Amino acid sequence: MTIIELDHTADIRFRITAVNIHDLFKESAKALMCVMYSGQAGSQISRKFSIKAENLHELLSMFLSEILYLSDAENIVFSGFDISIDDTYTTLSADLSGDPFIRKNHGGGSEVKGISLYGLEIKDKDGMYIVDLLFDV
Repeated sequence: MTIIELDHTADIRFRITAVNIHDLFKESAKALMCVMYSGQAGSQISRKFSIKAENLHELLSMFLSEILYLSDAENIVFSGFDISIDDTYTTLSADLSGDPFIRKNHGGGSEVKGISLYGLEIKDKDGMYIVDLLFDV
C-alpha cells in the first residue's frame, strides 16, 4: 500500500495504491486525515455510519465526504477505519475511531473543503487497486 502526493496547481492530489478495495478505502481516509491534521490520534471516540451509492467511485467519494463532515462538525481526528463493503460495491458500513482535535497536537494541517469527483476513477492494474484523489483545499 502506498500514498504518494502528486503535483497539483491549486489543490492537494494523492495517488493511493492497495492490494484490495478495503485497504484502498482505508488508505484514502488516512490520506485525508494527513492533509487535515498533523500528529497522531488514538481511539477515544467512536463513530459509525452506513452509506449507499450507485457505484464504487461514488461510494469512495461519499465515504470520504462523510469522514470530512464528521471530522469538521465534531472536531475529531480519525485514526481507525474499520469498514465493510458489500459484494456489489454499493453499500458501506464504517466504524471509525479517533481523538478530539487539540490544536497543539493536531494543528498544522490544511482545511479540506471537499472531495473532488474530477478524475476519480478506481483502476485495477496488475492485481493492485489505484485511485487518484483530489482534495479541494
